[in-house]
Amino acid sequence: MDTQHKIKILILDDEKQFTEELYEFFQNSGFEAFEANTANGSKKILKKHEIDLMILDVRLPGVNGLDILKEVKIQFPLMEVIIVSAHGDMDTVIKAMRNGAFDYLRKPFRHIDIQIAIERTQKYILMQRKLKRMEEKNSLISKNLEKQIDRQFIGVSPQIMEVLEQALTAANYPDANVLITGESGTGKENIARIIHYSGTKKNNIFCAVNSSAITESLLESEFFGHKKGSFTGAIVDKMGFFEVCNQGTLFLDEIADMPLNLQAKILRATEEKVITRVGDTNTIHTDFRIISATNYDIEKCVEKKKFRLDLFHRLNTLHIHIPSLRERPEDIKPLLIHFVDYFATRFKKPNIRITKEVFDILEKYDFPGNVRELRNMTERAIILCKSNLLGINDFHVKLQKISSSDNLVKSFNLKVHEIKLISDALKSAQYNQQVAANTLGITRDALHRKMKKYNISINKGVEV
Repeated sequence: MDTQHKIKILILDDEKQFTEELYEFFQNSGFEAFEANTANGSKKILKKHEIDLMILDVRLPGVNGLDILKEVKIQFPLMEVIIVSAHGDMDTVIKAMRNGAFDYLRKPFRHIDIQIAIERTQKYILMQRKLKRMEEKNSLISKNLEKQIDRQFIGVSPQIMEVLEQALTAANYPDANVLITGESGTGKENIARIIHYSGTKKNNIFCAVNSSAITESLLESEFFGHKKGSFTGAIVDKMGFFEVCNQGTLFLDEIADMPLNLQAKILRATEEKVITRVGDTNTIHTDFRIISATNYDIEKCVEKKKFRLDLFHRLNTLHIHIPSLRERPEDIKPLLIHFVDYFATRFKKPNIRITKEVFDILEKYDFPGNVRELRNMTERAIILCKSNLLGINDFHVKLQKISSSDNLVKSFNLKVHEIKLISDALKSAQYNQQVAANTLGITRDALHRKMKKYNISINKGVEV
């Protein structure tokens, strides 16, 4: 087996004979093994190698194994740890499990005991690798960008690929403001982060602000900052969002909920790139980019005088619209697979499979909450499932939300559609063949041949 694909195991125990014996056993069992007899020795190995599994003794000279467990689970959260000890008690076991240990074995143990424990662990290690492969297969952005935005961007549809292309184009124009529209749950902040972290401002701050979550009395202070003593509670000087985002990006979510009195001040700041803190007279120059988002039809808000037209034009230099999930049902399957793998790994439920019925039903569901709803739905299904097979009953889909037009399985069978068109045309023409032929855009003779071919008779429709 290629060593790159072997499970890498580190044995940390102060007993040299114990580590040598386990090392030989693991090497002969097809694993790649490493051994250390001190905490410092293990740290050197962990720096050089990507360890999958650690066998850790609770009692080591001068250090508590549980402290090492805490440390390695913070530094290497995907690494599994099996605790071993000759002096274990239930309190130690509980602490080890709470601190992230996968299993606990009491010395002396047989090779078969450690092998069984590792086989259980190995399933999760392989699941982690499978999850990484699925992410790379379905994700439309690089792994490096995923790490920067702390999110994945999954999809296969032409619509979502177009959105990504628009976002990457916007990233090349760091001075252009961007307006992102789309229903709640479509991933507007994901797109904003992709724009920021794909452009020249990526090493500077990205500040996300929910415009509807700040109380109106504090809005001006939050955006522009304030001087100490400018109002009750202003005990220190404070920088506002515009100042904090100098050379970076200010993401204004739910922009349509911003009060009108603040909109004028926002407009001036975006035009002049100069702000004044509340209670101060000195102006501050700041160079920021605004990416805004809304799930409202903002043009209707402008018409109703709820949003300033001039601010709309200032924010709408580039416009990206994210289609709802029901408009791109082909993205449901890869998203579902991704979420199932993610939550199955997170909750340590290996080998979860999805029935075909789940895909069929969910692709016809209208998803009013979009990708966020699918994610939450999947998390709940994984938590509550009692087997390794997910069925539609695990998802609690409100079937009444499946539109009647979608209840029928989509068919691309030309014969079926042609029969229906001819039957509908005849019925509409009160079975006058010439009128029906004209409606269909064919000759009367052609209509007659098709009626004969499909056994369509006047007044009776299709005879099959």
